[in-house]
Amino acid sequence: MSQFSARSKAINPSAYNALADALWLIYWNKDPFELYVRGMLQEHSELLAQLNFQATKREVSGHLVKLLRANEARYLDVTVALMLDIAAMDRFPNLERQVDGADKVASAKAAVAELKRWTAKQREVIEEHEAHAATIAESAKQAQDGRAFAQAHEELRQRFIVMHSATDKHQRGRDFEGFINELFGLYDLEPRASYSLEYEQIDGAFSFDTDHYVLEAKWWKEAIGRRELDVFKSNIERKAKNTLGLYVSVNGFTSDALAVYSFSTPFVTMDGGDFMAVLDQRIRLDELMRRKKRHASETGHCFLPVSEVFKGIN
Repeated sequence: MSQFSARSKAINPSAYNALADALWLIYWNKDPFELYVRGMLQEHSELLAQLNFQATKREVSGHLVKLLRANEARYLDVTVALMLDIAAMDRFPNLERQVDGADKVASAKAAVAELKRWTAKQREVIEEHEAHAATIAESAKQAQDGRAFAQAHEELRQRFIVMHSATDKHQRGRDFEGFINELFGLYDLEPRASYSLEYEQIDGAFSFDTDHYVLEAKWWKEAIGRRELDVFKSNIERKAKNTLGLYVSVNGFTSDALAVYSFSTPFVTMDGGDFMAVLDQRIRLDELMRRKKRHASETGHCFLPVSEVFKGIN
């Protein structure tokens, strides 16, 4: 790696961006992702101490790359090691084992190919170091903490708003399922698309805080009533003992339905107001889920409006 010496080389800011994009995509589950990062940084405990592996993979990757860029001369060797190691990857076993594994592998391969393209460019001698440093500084100014995370939120927010004016209600329902999977995937909740069992159709499933959830999502003109919640409760009770539920209704729930599940419930609920609060980044999805689950555990009530959550925060 001598051709990457600090005196003669400066890493192109686009190469850093490619590294951040590829790093979070090569693993789907958090555990192998963390093991990989810790292994590559085993000689840099000061970097590991600054990483919060409870955050999403995308956030961890972005923060790590920011740390590497902030002290390029010191971390040049480990940065190049990460770039070359990931650029050489051609198999992604952890992704292959997931639902929609082919799509996840395709995304990883595209990100790795882009990183490989930039690592090849780094082998060229950089003569204008000062000009390159200026480029890095400009890129750093544009790429603030959470830029990619915020951008993903905004794109989902715009899609959610557009869906409100959809005329084909059946298509909107299908689009809404895809939207939920992308939002939950952004928070590493390991969403699973809709699937069928012998006697029932499941809109989806996900994992959160070691618990497994089944998901029901409805975008009806009217509020969801007691009958629908009763059916959902029965579906949950037929699953494994530690299975919980999340019922999503964009237009809310009837008062009688909520009254029935105000003392004991195996599920929590979300409505359109919850989604807008998350998409506006007024609260994180994982934090909102955590507070709803705690509320259900403490009170037995399935419903906690986001406005009440904000009162507790303030």
